[in-house]
Amino acid sequence: MPPAAPKPNRGPSAGPENRRALVAAAREVFGAEGFTAPLSAVAKRAGVGQGSLYRHFPDRLSLALAVLDENVAELEAHAELPEATLDSLLDVVIDQALVTTPFVDAILGEGDDPRVAALGTRLDALAHRLHAREVAAHRIAEHVEADDILMAVSMVGATLTHIPESHRADTAARAKAMFRRSFSR
Repeated sequence: MPPAAPKPNRGPSAGPENRRALVAAAREVFGAEGFTAPLSAVAKRAGVGQGSLYRHFPDRLSLALAVLDENVAELEAHAELPEATLDSLLDVVIDQALVTTPFVDAILGEGDDPRVAALGTRLDALAHRLHAREVAAHRIAEHVEADDILMAVSMVGATLTHIPESHRADTAARAKAMFRRSFSR
């Protein structure tokens, strides 16, 4: 079978599509092979050249942050739903943690990076909005503070990052049940 014809170069108009493809490919490649997987594998999975990868993401951390930025955006969108609760937010966090553990692990030591701090600021604002809603709806115990929600989210993410994949789903369910008992009114 002859090799496939190369895709025509669409120039700058392909930028946003290439970026989305690279982020999706990073989720897959790093999820399967770990955060140290070759960046060339990410570019190949995305169907773009390495030059395109480096134009969008000058380093490995930039790529990880793009994936986690999408996660935070998903959490923010979920929190805006009228039916969103702390319980449903933990469901989303757990679902994300189960597939993005290599990314969480990659940024844990990068807290001084302003890009990492910006994600933290967004998560903090999200926790405070959700806490206020839970208090107003009388669905959360009086002793629970917004920072407790952040700690719970961080604990679940960090724990799931450092245990074998075969134990993650059970551990996530146990953590959620523990937080539900601790936080519920």
